[in-house]
Amino acid sequence: QVQLVESGGGSVQAGGSLRLSCAASGSGTGNRCMGWFRQPPGKEREGVATINIRGTSTFYADSVKGRFTISRDNVKDTVYLQMNGLKTEDTAMYYCAASPYTSWSRVCDFREYIYWGQGAQVTVSA
Repeated sequence: QVQLVESGGGSVQAGGSLRLSCAASGSGTGNRCMGWFRQPPGKEREGVATINIRGTSTFYADSVKGRFTISRDNVKDTVYLQMNGLKTEDTAMYYCAASPYTSWSRVCDFREYIYWGQGAQVTVSA
């Protein structure tokens, strides 16, 4: 089992920045891809960013590419999402996620994630 706890959400004006953190604990967290997802009000959850085990490869949804950066610190068992240039359409509940065990080089597909945190609210006002 994997436990994920997000922090760092909040309210910000458009154009501002926030950094989300996700503390991971449990079985083999260092052997899993990590990712961020979001669920805007009234919409389905969508993948935002994903990172491989070593933190050397990433993938982003087109809507956040160039504005968001995912990173991980395997010593601290923590994954981050730096969000810059926030837009009102970025308003959502943001979830940290972990994949099953995988090889170190793979960047996991968004559909592979099976462990989820409780979420952190991000609200961007005009």
